[in-house]
Amino acid sequence: MQYDQCKTCRRLGQKLFLKGDRCFSQKCAILRRAYAPGPQRKRRGGSQSEYKQSLTEKQTLKKWYGLSEKQFKRYVQETLAKMGRVDDVSAELIRRLEKRLDNVIYRLGLGKTRAQARQLVSHGYFLINGKPVNIPSYEVKNSDTIGIKEHKKTKPIFKELQASLKKQEVPVWLSLNKEKLEAKPIGEPSLDEVKPPAEISQIFEFYSR
Repeated sequence: MQYDQCKTCRRLGQKLFLKGDRCFSQKCAILRRAYAPGPQRKRRGGSQSEYKQSLTEKQTLKKWYGLSEKQFKRYVQETLAKMGRVDDVSAELIRRLEKRLDNVIYRLGLGKTRAQARQLVSHGYFLINGKPVNIPSYEVKNSDTIGIKEHKKTKPIFKELQASLKKQEVPVWLSLNKEKLEAKPIGEPSLDEVKPPAEISQIFEFYSR
């Protein structure tokens, strides 16, 4: 899995931070082998077709959030259906993706990667308003309080959590009580803060073909 994730970043030509701490170290595959994997890796230059460009943008954002093609396509199509009813469809897509429970857990620093956060959610580590929720795609609401199940706090995976949270920068739309390990959304994620690694308009074009 680790090798596949590193190949994904090399293939797309940018860091997607799929391996947590490894991505910030000298072991990062982009630093060590800054070319696409496979026998064609040395072929560079030339222009891409519009289709290839939009495909790359789609793959980049989909992989960044760690979604399947079916999941990602559904988010895009549901967002496009809101055209004319929301101020900015690009911002709406990112808002929905950011407010997935697995992504929120990652943004809070309770999971080192989105993949790990998704696994923790699926294994029932978290509570929403005091009730267990194990659905990674659950859309967190601004009235929700997110917490860790008390008996899960002693698990080895959280052994160094308090130390790591001291260095964690939480997005402005989230509030985290680092002592109680409770969090709340206090706003909405914005494009400017999220800075997605892909051109959203090209993703819409890809699915509108």
